Amino acid sequence: MADALLRAVEITKSFSGVRALRGVSFDLARGEVHALVGENGAGKSTLIKIVTGALAPDSGSLLVSGRAVDRMDPALARALGIAAIYQQPALFPHLTVAENIAIALEPLTAWRRVDWTARRRTAAELLERVGASIDPDRVADTLSMPEQQLLEIAKAVGAAARVLIMDEPTASLSGREVGRLFGVIERLREENLGIVYISHRLEEILTLADRVTVLRDGESVATRRRGELNQASLIKLMIGRELSTIFPEREGQAGADDVALELRRVSSRAGIHDVSLTLRRGEILGLAGLVGSGRTELAGTVFGLTPPDRGEVFVGGRPVVITSPQGAIALGVGCVPEDRRRDGVVPPMAVDENVTMASLGSVSRRGLIARDLERTITGRYVAELHVKTGSLEDPVESLSGGNQQKVALARSLAANPAVLILDEPTQGVDVGSKAEIHALMRSLAGRGMAILMISSELPEVLGMSDRIAVMRNGTIAGVLARAEATQERVMALALGHQC
Repeated sequence: MADALLRAVEITKSFSGVRALRGVSFDLARGEVHALVGENGAGKSTLIKIVTGALAPDSGSLLVSGRAVDRMDPALARALGIAAIYQQPALFPHLTVAENIAIALEPLTAWRRVDWTARRRTAAELLERVGASIDPDRVADTLSMPEQQLLEIAKAVGAAARVLIMDEPTASLSGREVGRLFGVIERLREENLGIVYISHRLEEILTLADRVTVLRDGESVATRRRGELNQASLIKLMIGRELSTIFPEREGQAGADDVALELRRVSSRAGIHDVSLTLRRGEILGLAGLVGSGRTELAGTVFGLTPPDRGEVFVGGRPVVITSPQGAIALGVGCVPEDRRRDGVVPPMAVDENVTMASLGSVSRRGLIARDLERTITGRYVAELHVKTGSLEDPVESLSGGNQQKVALARSLAANPAVLILDEPTQGVDVGSKAEIHALMRSLAGRGMAILMISSELPEVLGMSDRIAVMRNGTIAGVLARAEATQERVMALALGHQC
C-alpha cells in the first residue's frame, strides 16, 4: 500500500525455539481502522511489541511512512509517532491528570520552572480534543476506567501520534461508554490517524474496522475488508474450523426451592444497599448493569472483601457471617475476580502453586505440601480447562491472557465451591477459549453448582443466564426470567427506565 503509515513485512520471531511469528505481514493506511484478531497465543502481542520496539524481530522489515527502520526501540517508536494504549492504562495513580500528560509530553531536564497554568491549559485542550470532560487537577486513581482510556488517548494525541494501537480498549467499558469511545475513534480517523484495533469482541470488529487481518498460530492467514466478513466467517478464519455455537444449550433445570445463596436486604460500605437476591443450585444467574452500578462491589461483599454492614446472608439455607475471603471459601463460596492479574493469579508463581493456593489443606501433609498430589490435582484441572502450558511449573505470567483466566478459574474450582462468582469470566479471552469457558460453566451448573456471572457483554448475559438480575446505583433494579429477557429490557432496567 503506497500511502501506508506502517508496514510490517514477513516478520518472524521465535522464543526458545518456539516460533511465535511466521512471516507475518501487516499494513496500516492513513485514516484507517485496521483490526488485528486471533486467538490467544496467535501472535498479536508479539507483533505489537515488535512494532513498538519492545522486541526485535528475528527477520523481516518495518517501514514507517515509507521509511525503513532497521532497529526499532521504544524511544524511536514514540519519535516516529507510534503509540499504544493497553487494556490496563499505564498511569501514575497518585499524580494529577495534567501531571500524567506532562510526563508524556514535556522534555526531561535537570531543572526547570514548571508553568502550571500552561500545563493545565495543554491538558484541558487535549482532553477536549478527545471528547473527555475531565478536570486536569483530578488525581489519576480517582478516574473511572473509561476516563483512564480517554486520558491515554489524550497523551497519544498530544505526542502527535500518527499510529495508534488500541489493545482491548473496551474490555472494561459498558455499552454506552463503548459508543463514546467509538465516537473518539471516528474523530481520530477523520484527522488521518491510523488505528490498529485489537479486540476479542467480534461485533465491534465488524462495526468499526475498515479491514481485518487474522493471525492464527503465528501466521497472517487473511486480510479482508469488513464487508467481506460476517461473524461466522471471521471465527472460522481465527480458529480454522466452524464454531457451531458460542453459547451451549441448557441441560436440566435448576431446582426452584433448592437455594444455594440468598441475600436479604444486604448493604455494605462498598456502595451496596438493600440487595435481596436468590441463587439456586444448578443455576447460572447473570448480573448485568452499567459500569459503576455495583456489580463487582456486590461480588466483593458476598466474598467477604467488604463484608455486609446490614442484612442477612444464607448459604445452603443456613444463616452465615462472611467476614473474609478465607471465610467465604470455607463456606463453599468461590470467586474468580475481574482483574485476573491483580487479584486472580500470582503471575511469578508456577501454575500448580496458583491452582492449589486456595485449597492448601487438600495438598498438605503434616504442614508440608505434597508436591505429587499438588501436580495430580493441577493436572486434572489443566486438562479439563484446556490450559495451554509447557509445564505445571511454568510461571503463570508466561501464559496468554486466556490461559491465565483459566488458571484463576481452576484455583477456585480446586476449593470445591457450591457457589461460584465469576466476574467477567471471558474478558479479553479469544472466541475459542470463550466457548470452552461457556461449556465448562454449563457443565458445572449441570452438576449442581450455583453460578453468579457478572458480565458487561449483553450477548453473553442473555446467552448464558437462566435468570438475569440487573443492578443500578448499588441495588437490584429488577430480575428477568430467561424467556422475557431482551437487550432492550435489560438496558431499560440498567438506565432506570420502565420496561
